Amino acid sequence: MNIGKALALCRTQKGMTKTNLSQLANVSVSYLTLLEQGKRDPNLSTINQICQAMNIPLSIFMFLASDVADREGISSELAEKLAHTALSLMEPDSE
Repeated sequence: MNIGKALALCRTQKGMTKTNLSQLANVSVSYLTLLEQGKRDPNLSTINQICQAMNIPLSIFMFLASDVADREGISSELAEKLAHTALSLMEPDSE
């Protein structure tokens, strides 16, 4: 699992800054930075908070964070198409 890579990818795809996300998810900017750098491993509750703040289903986030070994039984072509589709559906929230 690469939570940091998925977090950075989703956050930027949603057009969110670390500051904005940290406020919505009730975590510090420094903690988000450490997560994105892969220097911290969040618990599932924290991941869920962050996903809710980004308005992204937890299952989609976890799929995007998965490594090839985590996706046993899914062809790499299908996994790439699914990831591309998921990202294309994540338009920045308009407020």
